[in-house]
Amino acid sequence: MTGAAFAAGAGDPAAAAFRRASAAMFVVDHEGHVLLANRAFGELVGRTPDEIAGCLWPELFSEPGQAWELHRAATHRAPQQAQRSLTLVGVDGAQPRVIVEPCPLDGGGEEAGPAAGLVVVCHRPMRDEEMLRAVTELRTENSDTALWTLDLSTGELGELFGPSPLGRLLAGDNRTLEECLARVHRDDIARLRDAMEASYQGRDYEQRFRMFDQVGEERWLHARARYLDSGGPRLVGVVDDVTEHVQLVRRLADRRRIEATKGRRVNELAAKLVSATTVDEVAGLLTEQFAPIFDSDAAGIVLVEDGKLTVRPVGGSVSEAVRMIDGRPADDPSLPVGAVLQDRQPRFFESRAELLDRFPDTEELLHRVEGQSWAIVPVFGDSRVALGVWAVSWNQPHHAAPDERALMLTLAGLAGQALQRVSHQQAELELADAVQRRMLPPQLPEFPDLDIAVRYLPSRAGWRVCGDFYDAIELPGDRIGLVVGDVQGHGVEAAAAMGQIRVAFRAYATNQIDPGVVLAETNRLLSETGEIVFATCGYLVLDLNNGEMQAAWAGQPPAIIATSESFEVWAPETGPPVGVDGDSKYPVTSRRLAAGETLLMCSDGLVESSELHMEEGLRQVGVALQNMATDLHAAATSLADLTPAGRGDDIAFVLARKR
Repeated sequence: MTGAAFAAGAGDPAAAAFRRASAAMFVVDHEGHVLLANRAFGELVGRTPDEIAGCLWPELFSEPGQAWELHRAATHRAPQQAQRSLTLVGVDGAQPRVIVEPCPLDGGGEEAGPAAGLVVVCHRPMRDEEMLRAVTELRTENSDTALWTLDLSTGELGELFGPSPLGRLLAGDNRTLEECLARVHRDDIARLRDAMEASYQGRDYEQRFRMFDQVGEERWLHARARYLDSGGPRLVGVVDDVTEHVQLVRRLADRRRIEATKGRRVNELAAKLVSATTVDEVAGLLTEQFAPIFDSDAAGIVLVEDGKLTVRPVGGSVSEAVRMIDGRPADDPSLPVGAVLQDRQPRFFESRAELLDRFPDTEELLHRVEGQSWAIVPVFGDSRVALGVWAVSWNQPHHAAPDERALMLTLAGLAGQALQRVSHQQAELELADAVQRRMLPPQLPEFPDLDIAVRYLPSRAGWRVCGDFYDAIELPGDRIGLVVGDVQGHGVEAAAAMGQIRVAFRAYATNQIDPGVVLAETNRLLSETGEIVFATCGYLVLDLNNGEMQAAWAGQPPAIIATSESFEVWAPETGPPVGVDGDSKYPVTSRRLAAGETLLMCSDGLVESSELHMEEGLRQVGVALQNMATDLHAAATSLADLTPAGRGDDIAFVLARKR
């Protein structure tokens, strides 16, 4: 449209709105000449609209090059946002800063050709910019935040509203990107540069990285920036110091890791508590292994035995306060332990004053201990019978949190179950031991030229009456029969079979000198009973006059003959276990036992287990016997303590030494 054509229609409402609009606007043709300007734009530059008409509009600004770029982009409908902050040149010397936004006049779409003209709108900067700056400075003054800008064409860094505390701490006098990147952590520098390269392509920026400040401290920073093209390509953004947040996250992660580790340890120790087989094992878990879970300095378990308090384990590392009450009456209400046993309620004391206020009689105890806080938890058995208490102490004031208290009560409950089970097992083991010993010979015969020592060791793998046995039978002709056997199985049947075999041996041995015949007759007797019971055994006849030994073996481990200088594994020829085949025969092997030599016959429980091969077990026993071959009874005691195969099975052995 020509100026005349536009003026001809100026009387319409749209033209009136253009002239009187509060926003400064002017219309230009495709060559950049001003066709019309409204009153607001004339007031902005101090000229009348008529004086402005015909001017090339980019020449009205102090940055004409940037204005022409805007003109060409808007005329050719460039997809990029066509607006920039430019400075107007006023006739009175004023240079107002405005945001210039040219728009195609004909409103054609992207498919249309170049625009015939433009409407250029000039927005005045916000009048509240100073207020915004003041608020921003207040916000950044006492916080770990800085507002920054990076000129992508020069690499210069700056802060939007002047130096901030964080900016001074991070950058100091450095004002270039490379100077700041030189203090970035070496593990983050490559990632940071890659992100910066993307910003040169017109992308926004966001990174979290580590940087060393002016005093050399490592800091975690979170930087965000928006890419702006107005006034030249640049990034404008915010950088926050998130070091405390990262450290907090790490502490929480460490805490979760510690709690997970502690949880696994509690589960493992609880499993041990459930499988404990002795009172001292239960006490040891509570005092030595569970106490560190609660960061305590000492702990102890106090049991009620015959109405008195008994500290367990005896000689263990327990609190001195707990040890001082050992032997006192269990129903003494003046002590915290007695009160807990009476009402069966746990008690937690966070300080000495709290304990003294409730139990004044503990003053003397407190003078002799370092504890400052205590937890005393009842240990229950069946029907909530109080078996004792578990006491935990800290040398610093300690508050037991609800989850900590709940865990203590849970563990005390498991300990009560374990103690109850151990008590029952102990009674059953004592009964089994008594039954077994009643079936063994009460007294061995005595010979002037022969020392004999025997041992029977019941299994500790649980309640079971087993069938291991030994015997020494006085025979005619100055002879002695020695036998060691192991009946298959456990329980009453095995014990009964053991008694039957031992009686059979005695009956046949008194009438038969040949040990092979004695074994064969015993084997036939067992086979004829029809019971599915068999036994390994070794039977040996020793002539006390010349030391001649005749041995018949039925699957029994070899014997050991030792002196103080050496030992020998003697393996007599063996037949099958008795009770397997009624027609079996048992060969006889002969050897002489010299004066000073010690003979060992044993069941397999002494030298063999699932973890120990028999050859190694025999070697260990032989070495032990060699070291103590001159003292028969001391050697028997030593072997009973050694038990290289453990105590998972019964053990019976006979030692004989010819003088």
